[in-house]
Amino acid sequence: MKAQEFKRGEVTAFLALIFVLLVSFAGSLMESASLQTAKSYRRADMNRAIESVFAEYQRELLEEFDIFSLEGSYESGTYDEKKLVDRLSYYGASGIKQKIGRIELLTDKNGKSFLEQIDYYIESKYGLSSLINLHSGMDIWKKQEEKEEHIQQLETELDQQLSEMLSENGLELPIDGNPLPNMQNLAATPLVDLVMPAHRTVSEKAAATDSMVSHRSLRKGYGDFSDVTEGTELSAIAFGEYILTHFSSAVPKEGEKKDGSLDYEIEYILSGKDSDRENLETVLRKLLIFRFVPNYAYLQGDSARQAEVKALALTLCSVIAFPAAADALAQVLLFAWAFGESIMDLRSLIEGGGVPITKNSESWQLSLSGLMTLGTEGENQEGKNTSEGITYDEYLRVLLFLNHKQEMSLRALDMIELCLRKEKGLSWFRADNCISRMEVESTVNLRRGITYRFHTYYGYR
Repeated sequence: MKAQEFKRGEVTAFLALIFVLLVSFAGSLMESASLQTAKSYRRADMNRAIESVFAEYQRELLEEFDIFSLEGSYESGTYDEKKLVDRLSYYGASGIKQKIGRIELLTDKNGKSFLEQIDYYIESKYGLSSLINLHSGMDIWKKQEEKEEHIQQLETELDQQLSEMLSENGLELPIDGNPLPNMQNLAATPLVDLVMPAHRTVSEKAAATDSMVSHRSLRKGYGDFSDVTEGTELSAIAFGEYILTHFSSAVPKEGEKKDGSLDYEIEYILSGKDSDRENLETVLRKLLIFRFVPNYAYLQGDSARQAEVKALALTLCSVIAFPAAADALAQVLLFAWAFGESIMDLRSLIEGGGVPITKNSESWQLSLSGLMTLGTEGENQEGKNTSEGITYDEYLRVLLFLNHKQEMSLRALDMIELCLRKEKGLSWFRADNCISRMEVESTVNLRRGITYRFHTYYGYR
């Protein structure tokens, strides 16, 4: 009997122990669930707070340039990260100790996040397939760029050869009927003055580049965001399309108003000079070479124009009784003719017309005799507009692609900053105060000395 009672006591104690363990286990589960719920609530508070903070993006920057960014000075001009922490508390993250672990500004790493936003914007606007097609068409221009140096070197060698032949024999070419003196004068004349039509005035606006984004010392973010960023092979194409649709050039678009510090914004982004005139001159010089290469190639295959050049060369050499120089002179005249035709092409482009990539006898504009008067006082030949030709904007697209460099991104930010400060009246705006992405380290006391630390990230895309 006593043995049975002892066994019952053992069972009762065992069951009581099991019950205590079950209750403890259930309590632990409830405590754990309670803690996880508390953590989730605090994470939700932070997610809501940081999304609310980044929802205060700079409105004019988005409306004018389709770029999201949080203006870190809150329109005061004085950047202060404490303002960000205060805004997090305002939006529901009170009672949480905040520390910004990493932050990236719009200008960091030569505008890396700026370029990423451009990629996303252009891809969503045009689609990836159209960008890939545009990218494949740029191979033609890469190949032409490779030919330019060779042809320029050939031109130098032929000029030197002709000069040596004449100087060794103490001879000079006649002036009458010789277009080369005029072409030498044109080569030393600013292209802006040669190609701008009489009814258009060259902008003389200038800007102090020393204070711009691309020249001044910039505020920098901190921390590495390589784990949350994605690269793209289409950056050069996307950048070019973005620049063409958001900035002005020397060939104004219909309805476009130019009220900024510079009128020729795209030319500035390509060249980075202080004035509209200098920037346009630099771009025109690049376009002149683009047109010179196919024009010279066409003359090499046009037997009728070759015969015309050879006849003029022989006539000029016969005057000085030195026919041996006729072949060398003919080649120099071909280069001069291609140069003159390229000036006519630039006149077509600056008027908003199109120029064929490769010429034929119908699309060729300048006669050999026209070299004598080209660019002289009273000469007013206008360039032809070919509907199927390449326009000025399309040539700018090529230049933006071939010359895509990091400094061009900062020059684009120069123009954005100038526009918002001067045209929109946001005198406090600075591109290096603009925040693209941020990660916050949060510490919160849950209860009974339990501390929870977590990270919250947000970035514009």
